[in-house]
Amino acid sequence: MEPESIYTVLITAITVLGSAGAWRFYEKRADAKRDDETFMKFDCRERIAKLEALLEKGSEEKEEMRETILGLTKEVAELGVKVKYLEGENARLIEANKRRRS
Repeated sequence: MEPESIYTVLITAITVLGSAGAWRFYEKRADAKRDDETFMKFDCRERIAKLEALLEKGSEEKEEMRETILGLTKEVAELGVKVKYLEGENARLIEANKRRRS
């Protein structure tokens, strides 16, 4: 066999082995990239679900607070009316007490 033929066979063998290794490398790299994308999708879905739950909970708490504020406002208005009545009654009693002493 001629030396050129041996070199040609060796170079061809190295090329074939090298290209098979390169193919495996690119295949693994593509799989890793796909896995990363899949992980990101699931991670984003989980985060979105958590944020939606927090938003709904916040909305419910806001509604409860609004109802509490309305109830407290009503109570303050009632107490204002009572204070006004009691101040009037107190002034009337003071005036009656002054007349009695005189």
